[in-house]
Amino acid sequence: MPVEPVSAPAPASMYATKSVRAPKQEYDSELFLGLLVTQLRNQDPSSSMDTGEIVSQTTSLAMMEALTRMSGLVEESFALQMRQSAADLLGNKVSYLDADGVEHTGTATAVSYRDAVPTVTIGGVTVDLDHVSAVTSSVSTDATGTPAATDGATDDHGSSAA
Repeated sequence: MPVEPVSAPAPASMYATKSVRAPKQEYDSELFLGLLVTQLRNQDPSSSMDTGEIVSQTTSLAMMEALTRMSGLVEESFALQMRQSAADLLGNKVSYLDADGVEHTGTATAVSYRDAVPTVTIGGVTVDLDHVSAVTSSVSTDATGTPAATDGATDDHGSSAA
């Protein structure tokens, strides 16, 4: 008697590629503690690990975690400084170098924070902040470097400049 093979449709997941987790690029406390536990588990009972060495390794772990947190804070601070610098360009005359190395100048009219490096719109062209080469204030100043007053203007203290 002939037997017919049984087949089921192959699930789509059978042919899909599985995502491969990228290897860690940094050491973290989980790895450090895992190494310490493995070291303690495999130590020679006749010559156990010195408690001072354990304290030293634990201190190293705490320092590593603190440095990792500090590094993250420094990166956040730098990102905020770049955003503030980009915002400060608005309304000012800004020069930048294009891809061919040619310098262009225009007024900064907009700022975008969509990418890691803020962009500034200068004369209708979007430019990365790190390509800005010069900034000139749009406020005219007198010989002493203070903003020049116009008719009816007031100084910083609210009194009439004229």
